[in-house]
Amino acid sequence: MGVPLSISHFYTQNHFYAIDRFLCVLEETENNEFGMYDIDVTLTRIEERLTDNEDLIGVDLLPIAILFAGDYLCLDYRISKNHPTVCVWDHEESGELDPMTYFTAKSFEEFIGMLS
Repeated sequence: MGVPLSISHFYTQNHFYAIDRFLCVLEETENNEFGMYDIDVTLTRIEERLTDNEDLIGVDLLPIAILFAGDYLCLDYRISKNHPTVCVWDHEESGELDPMTYFTAKSFEEFIGMLS
């Protein structure tokens, strides 16, 4: 019998968001049942929609959690490469080289304090 998972949620920008699951980092993704939740796998699927700089080496936005209905929670490195903020990446409003994000917290630590 599995342990029931509680859904965490947070409130930002006049909207409640529910976390479906946090992404992971796996050595082997192809033969792993959680491979589709690997951060690199996610980046491969949506990386052109996570930056407005087609020449970027690295990432501006690093997805760390899948939110209910297809958005992602991301670490946002656009302002500081050493101290990322946290944002919600909107999958419906984002286009290739045109990410739409909503500021959520000044740090990951601050974000954790927002969860309920």
